[in-house]
Amino acid sequence: MNKKYLKWEFWPFWFFYIPVYVVYLWYSLKARSMTFFSATNPAMYMGGFVDYSKYDILERLPEDVVPKTLLLPNEDPLSVALAAVAEGQFSYPLILKPDKGERGFAVAKIDNEKELREYLAEHNQFILMQRYVDMPLEFGVLYYRLPNEEKGQVNSLVEKSFLTVVGDGVSDLKTLFETSERGQYYLDVLLKEYADRLDEVLPKDEALRLVEIGNHCRGTAFLNRNNLITAELVASFDRISKQIDGFYFGRYDCRAASLEDLYAGKIQVMELNGTNSEPAHIYDPEMPIGEAYKFLFNHWKIIYTIAKQNHEKGIPYMSSMEGIKVTREYFKKRKEGAENAQEAVIDF
Repeated sequence: MNKKYLKWEFWPFWFFYIPVYVVYLWYSLKARSMTFFSATNPAMYMGGFVDYSKYDILERLPEDVVPKTLLLPNEDPLSVALAAVAEGQFSYPLILKPDKGERGFAVAKIDNEKELREYLAEHNQFILMQRYVDMPLEFGVLYYRLPNEEKGQVNSLVEKSFLTVVGDGVSDLKTLFETSERGQYYLDVLLKEYADRLDEVLPKDEALRLVEIGNHCRGTAFLNRNNLITAELVASFDRISKQIDGFYFGRYDCRAASLEDLYAGKIQVMELNGTNSEPAHIYDPEMPIGEAYKFLFNHWKIIYTIAKQNHEKGIPYMSSMEGIKVTREYFKKRKEGAENAQEAVIDF
């Protein structure tokens, strides 16, 4: 058995979530709907659970907090992307990702035209092209507001620590990967991505960040920063969130130049997820599994409470049969897309 699975943060998603499924079923019975969560965010299709457009929700945010983003058409996306670069709307590096997707699936940093062409040759189903945000700090901020209340809450703040190795002036990259406390868990990926640099020796104390995308599946550590949640932070995300009519629950994946800028709402939002969001701070390597489940159980209680209050105001639940159909078709298409692109569907 891979020794990384001794750490619960690396367990397969479906396995770790078994107790959470029981809690979800309990709230489904209370709501008399398997898809009660669809009423949590009327602004997002299916409440932001699956098959919702990232572009659509980004378009509803204030312009100053969103990096320039273009939704490429399904037909001939390459021509549109190349034209946008040629016209100066975008420059390399840039980010490409599916408009409908989650858990870091097919998110890529593109450094040149060759990589752009290769990516779009493999992924051509409504891709987002986004300006790369070159800011040092990346956070996940889980925000919610009960429809019957004026003030929202931030109940999860996670800082993303990118997978990095530090040189000693002697060891080559291959050795640094193999001896890295966290890098060793992603050795297969690192050996492939850095195949032409494995013999390189980093100078002593020089740090090399190995990934540019802040996803757990790519080696990023999620650090619990709930102790940094302040009234100023809550007020800033309240201000931003209330500008989206019909949005009550979700996680902002954003970057900031400093903690002070984060508090002030001076951020760049790469994504805003809906009810498929998690309180990502639970994946902190030091988080006890019991505490993680406690947060997840409360997480679903909040989703249920918001959905119930919206439902009482006349927001309908999506029918359970339709919800099951949409979810099955979504994951079927995603699996097919991953196979076509020769990628593995990634668990968190």
